Amino acid sequence: MKECVVVDGVRTPIGKSGWNGMKKGGQFAHVSAQILLGSAVAELVRRVDAKSEKFDPKEIEDLAVGCLSQIGEQGGNLGRLAVFLAELPDDVAGMTIDRYCNAGLQAINSMAQAIISGSGDIMIAAGVEHMSHYPMMSSISAAEAAGFPVMIEDKLYERNVFTPMGVAADLVAQKYNITRENCDGFALWSHQKATKALRDHHWYKKRIAPIRIIQPDGTIKTIEVDETIRTQSLDEPEYARSKLQKLEPRFSSDGVHTAGNSSQIVDGAAAAMLMSRGKAEKLGLTPLATIKSMAVAGDDPEIMLLGPIPAMRKALKRAGNLTIADMDVIEPNEAFASPPLAFAKEFDYALDDPRVNPTGGAIALGHPIGATGVIYFIEMIYEMQKRKLRYGIETLCGGGGVGIATVVEREE
Repeated sequence: MKECVVVDGVRTPIGKSGWNGMKKGGQFAHVSAQILLGSAVAELVRRVDAKSEKFDPKEIEDLAVGCLSQIGEQGGNLGRLAVFLAELPDDVAGMTIDRYCNAGLQAINSMAQAIISGSGDIMIAAGVEHMSHYPMMSSISAAEAAGFPVMIEDKLYERNVFTPMGVAADLVAQKYNITRENCDGFALWSHQKATKALRDHHWYKKRIAPIRIIQPDGTIKTIEVDETIRTQSLDEPEYARSKLQKLEPRFSSDGVHTAGNSSQIVDGAAAAMLMSRGKAEKLGLTPLATIKSMAVAGDDPEIMLLGPIPAMRKALKRAGNLTIADMDVIEPNEAFASPPLAFAKEFDYALDDPRVNPTGGAIALGHPIGATGVIYFIEMIYEMQKRKLRYGIETLCGGGGVGIATVVEREE
């Protein structure tokens, strides 16, 4: 089997969601999901083309896009539409993947699996979610609003498949004795790390695909910075902590999760280019990392957010019996504060282990569902390059009790 390497990756800046009737629109509230996705893919291809005179976009076999709400501008097999949005050759195929919050990393894993099995040498894995336009579960609510029949079987309710994720997060906190103080501290820490990454301009710009927006007056505005990070968390930590402490529980009266220690609802996209090692060498491209192993796992659908635990165990074993101690970066998705803290307890590392999400996570940056796995994969890869780290693992929990994990090794 072939080896799969990552040769480049980019993400858009993150925009705050304007989903509440568009009353609080962020920087992308009036930009389409297609613009975000097309811009990320086009910038990725441009960068690879600039690095190799031998690179031919016609050789890209497939383009997979992670996306949860596949309706409206995110419908119609967005993976294939991304080919045209990014002005790639018609030769490139395309598909769209939904595995809830796992979708983006599943796009990466699916494209890696195709390369490893010999089903092509160049693939693009991408993700997008425009939550200003399509909040979570929009595909069901939109059908109901349009008057189409939505027939949900009783057995799904009997299994508590539709437990609200915030309620599940509070259940995780109860199971692992995670306190409100733990969650607020983790949230503050996420913003502090994200602020430091934002201010490291050289490395920050390396992974950002700028978005150019035509203003009503015809002028063009270029957006290059996330608007979600609360830099006050680093500059005035005690004041920021006091603000977190004043927030009321969001999901249950005695719960520990608030709007401040849960992931932000946002808009964003990202894309990564994967190649077989042989193809990368022929094109004169230096890989950023090798994908060592992948895994998925199911778990209790009611508590739902603990699927990464068995997925991580599988992925570490498949990477050559590595352990969490071997990992230089641990990148769990911060859907809520309690799951990453639960993983720390489960794998016996400190709640404030510096290996965890070193550039911040979804509490600070946001969680654009289908794009999240690709966004934080790219964050992990660039941090490993910056600090010359060897191993990293990314993992995400997902609705219905699914988990996914991927282990990578940096190229020397």
